[in-house]
Amino acid sequence: MRIALLLISMTAWAAVTAAQAPSRSPAEKLAADKEVTTSGGATFTAPGGWSMVTSGSLIIVEPPEADSHVVVFDSEAATAEAAIGAAWAAYKRDEKRAVRQKLSPPAREGWEEVQVYLYETSPNERAVVQSIARRAKNTWTVVILNGKEPTFEKRGSAVGLIMGSLRPGTYRRESFAGRKAGVLNAERLAQMKEFVETAMKKLDVPGVGVAFIDNGEIVYEGGHGVKELGKPDLVDAHTLFMAASNTKGMTTLLLARLVDEGKVKWDDFVTKAYPGFRLGDAKTTGQVRIEHLICACTGLPRQDLPWLFEFRKATAARSMEMLGKMQPTSGFGEVFQYSNIMASGAGYVAGHLDNPKLELGAAYDEAMRRKIFEPLGMKSTTFDYDRALKGNHASPHSFDVDGKQMVAPMDLNYSVHPHRPAGGVWTSAHDLIRYVQLELAKGKLPNGKVLVSETNLLARRKPYVKVGAYGSYGMGLQVENRWGTPVVFHGGSMLGFKSDIVFLPEHGVGAVILTNSDTGGMMLGSFRRKFLEVLFDGRPEAAEDLAKAAENYRAVQAKFRERLVVPADAEAAGRLAARYTSPELGELVVRRKGSSTVFDLGEWRSSVASRKNDDGTISFMTIDPGVAGFEFVESKRDGKRALTVREGQHEYIFMEAS
Repeated sequence: MRIALLLISMTAWAAVTAAQAPSRSPAEKLAADKEVTTSGGATFTAPGGWSMVTSGSLIIVEPPEADSHVVVFDSEAATAEAAIGAAWAAYKRDEKRAVRQKLSPPAREGWEEVQVYLYETSPNERAVVQSIARRAKNTWTVVILNGKEPTFEKRGSAVGLIMGSLRPGTYRRESFAGRKAGVLNAERLAQMKEFVETAMKKLDVPGVGVAFIDNGEIVYEGGHGVKELGKPDLVDAHTLFMAASNTKGMTTLLLARLVDEGKVKWDDFVTKAYPGFRLGDAKTTGQVRIEHLICACTGLPRQDLPWLFEFRKATAARSMEMLGKMQPTSGFGEVFQYSNIMASGAGYVAGHLDNPKLELGAAYDEAMRRKIFEPLGMKSTTFDYDRALKGNHASPHSFDVDGKQMVAPMDLNYSVHPHRPAGGVWTSAHDLIRYVQLELAKGKLPNGKVLVSETNLLARRKPYVKVGAYGSYGMGLQVENRWGTPVVFHGGSMLGFKSDIVFLPEHGVGAVILTNSDTGGMMLGSFRRKFLEVLFDGRPEAAEDLAKAAENYRAVQAKFRERLVVPADAEAAGRLAARYTSPELGELVVRRKGSSTVFDLGEWRSSVASRKNDDGTISFMTIDPGVAGFEFVESKRDGKRALTVREGQHEYIFMEAS
């Protein structure tokens, strides 16, 4: 989401421009994370490697790129708007933009009120600009995010450290340390099931599969809702969903088994295990060990558009070849950067080590079936799309441009199959909870047999890189230490499917949730929070978190819809070339369907809306369910028509083809 600066009211400006701003201190380069106390007594952690400047109530924290800022400012203004005005006056007095939207998320971590301001930007700016005002008693603590999308994408975990650690000085975090989790009895399970059903209604999620485990026993597995809108078939415990990135933890479980068998060591260089392994940077290639393949710590950024756009002829070998074109954008081990293609490589290296005579994809599939799925009793779990779609499966769903929940085409979900160790598994609540059961049993099956050693199972939870204020990422698993007891989890997201696994190793409890809607992604964090509330009688926050998430999502979508022209403006669409090509993303053909304009990428297609941006450019947005949200910005380059599409740190140009 693009976010921009606030156009301060004249009243707010008048309140702050009369005073002379104090001089700013010289920049302090932080050698390590530093605890900082603001002038109003709030505290936060500034990231190591960043620089910090102070000026009275103003603190500016700057990443190494120096093109972005996180600003913290205390004010005793009467309102959030006035406090934000004072913050901008102290930081950049002359910079103004129009506010696009105001949101009110739940107040947490000791704050009594929170206001978020989102602002208008144009896509070619690649700007991140946002203000968040939090109030504790009479003091507002304002955070301004102002900078470039590539930097905020790269430094997202460090920004999360600042934001997640910010709290009033007297606040003490909720902690479950030293407490025993309650038994998942009928009453507590009923609370969790009721929460799931309420969440489904608020978010218009058609179907959910869910399961729970306690003290080694699966205490519930079942389904809620329907597999597909308009059809009566109900979800049950055996209904298959795409688990997406929850494939990653199972892929590293395969690697753990191979380490047990002596076929590889965690600290072996990947080039030793698979001599053909190459990244776009030779130095990084030489540093990567087996344990680094899914640690999100190598400096390789997220780069998904090449595999989302071009996959018709893709293979496992092609997935490995794509790694050879990927360049790191940060130092090794410096920051959390999530790479699906690196995770894909981990699985294919594992498959090759297990059976070097087979094609990479077949070797991986066979190793997962024989060494993971079959021993765990995951009888329905598969990477075979045809098998999954012919059986008891859920269909993907997403909202259309006007906010109506629709069945979405599967087209784009085929894109992950060539890279399936990162996110291509189909599984059910019945099967996936058996994987969590093994995690909690430290590698032992229910019959007592050791499937994987405790040492190598737990190695996958080692903190390779920080994630935000309280978390760390291991090998396909994330560990959160916010509440005084480790919570291990991982999410999964493909088009129309969202999933989560969560377990508490110290308490022997866990859960899985699988959903068949894009809006199901908003269930996952609140589901984890509700799980903790039920287990430890925690503060009742999950229900409000969920309700506010649904409310704000609809508000943002409605505001975004206001500037779209649907179907695309005829004059703007008439300027488009008939055909474009991109060396990375392939061919784009512009087609007409009645009054609609369709972008056909070959593997998938979508109707597009148009939007006139503040800088005068025109964007074309894909709007069909399941493929909505890709933005193509019109321009000219070297006298030819062009369309630019971006993700995070990368941009790709489609040039007019002759």
